[in-house]
Amino acid sequence: MAAQVSISIVGRTYEIACDEGQEQAVMALARDVDKRATELMRSVGQVGDARLLVMLALLMADEIGDLRRLLGQGDHPGDVRLAQGIEQMARRIEAMADKLGTPPQDNS
Repeated sequence: MAAQVSISIVGRTYEIACDEGQEQAVMALARDVDKRATELMRSVGQVGDARLLVMLALLMADEIGDLRRLLGQGDHPGDVRLAQGIEQMARRIEAMADKLGTPPQDNS
């Protein structure tokens, strides 16, 4: 059964479907995204929603890529578990992005 949570990103509210029991995790992720998006808006100024989403996604993808590269250099068993956790987190983020659908066109 799917659950639904209400999240707020830079002042806009979104209703997001998630798996039952994942509500708190989704809300925690939304708080992190909101914090990052707010910081990004402070540094680049007012941009359209779609452009902000793309810039934020690129920044977060860059962070994930850095972590993957770092973990690829390690040879400790804990590194493998951490890498698997990051891969799982990346899949969850991608699944949530798919549930959000295509963002509205930005005319800026």
